[in-house]
Amino acid sequence: MVRKTSHTQVRASRNWEAKNRRKATIDAYRRQARNFIRNHAGLEDLMELKELIRKKEETLMHHNG
Repeated sequence: MVRKTSHTQVRASRNWEAKNRRKATIDAYRRQARNFIRNHAGLEDLMELKELIRKKEETLMHHNG
């Protein structure tokens, strides 16, 4: 049995996304990053991502005290 999202729920979701555009965009980026890491990244990709994360952490630590 396939459940279909009601038109009311779809409309409510779109309204929320319109009112919370920045959060919706960031959430989408987060999902995309996780999907890439879980399903597509190779060892070289993971090494590059770890370096990017390390640099970002350093930047945040220095700017946020």
